[in-house]
Amino acid sequence: MTDLSNPIPTKPPRSQWLDIWDQFKTHKGALWGGIIFLTIVVLVFLGPFFWSIDATFIDIRARNQGPSLAHPFGTDQLGRDTFARMMAGGRTSVSVGITAMLLALSLGSFIGILAGYFRKLDGILMRLTDLFLALPLLPLLLVMMLLFREPLSASFGPERGIFILIVGAIGITSWMPTARIVRGDVLALKEREFVLAARSIGTTNSKLITRHILPNVLSPIMVSATLGIATAIITESALSFLGLGFPPDFPTWGRLLFDATDYLQQYPERVFWPGIAISLTVLSVNYLGDGLRDALDPRIRGR
Repeated sequence: MTDLSNPIPTKPPRSQWLDIWDQFKTHKGALWGGIIFLTIVVLVFLGPFFWSIDATFIDIRARNQGPSLAHPFGTDQLGRDTFARMMAGGRTSVSVGITAMLLALSLGSFIGILAGYFRKLDGILMRLTDLFLALPLLPLLLVMMLLFREPLSASFGPERGIFILIVGAIGITSWMPTARIVRGDVLALKEREFVLAARSIGTTNSKLITRHILPNVLSPIMVSATLGIATAIITESALSFLGLGFPPDFPTWGRLLFDATDYLQQYPERVFWPGIAISLTVLSVNYLGDGLRDALDPRIRGR
């Protein structure tokens, strides 16, 4: 007979987040990508507190110098420290990438959930998504920059106005892939048993979406977030490289790349530093997104 007074101890259920972390660790590229991206973020945001040279300090006597102990990345044509300007430019580029990603993610998730959950809105919102997908991205961005650059600069100042304009332009033109992914997941989720059971007991649509639908579509949203940062950084760099981004005295990686093209033959290393920074950031974020996609997918987790 079984002794009911001494039940066999059972192990507590394993946390789902531990399973996700275990799967994520197996993706070496994602692990290194996360480490590199975190290192870049810490360097560009905390580095200026430990580096004594200001990014805007001009020293004509030290202009066009190569890498040295005093200036690890050399100096530019005005004697400004390239290492300090790389950190200041990275702070701007990463801030634009994260903020534009949050805007695109919020807009795309909102439209995707509405289109997937409410059948009456599906056709209208998806045709709107198709319309935005059909628009040529770069010419649209150029038109937006030319139309709103002066009014926003006059209202918020040249730097803050351009920041708002670039973030808004990238966010408004980048939400469509997220909306399509979220809509597809919501269409499948709203026919699941737990959603039908919640609906049968009179749960309102708003509570159904916030308590049952939204938590189950977080994994594709998080993957879209990582990829959205890379897209936003590349777009901002392209606009700055074309001379339509921030003012010349306000460094970004794209602006540093644009300024260095005039001295490409004499000082080619000036092109390498911002180019390597953009490539490393985008590559690390892409690997991070691949690892999150595999770790958050229950069909792959545990293989």
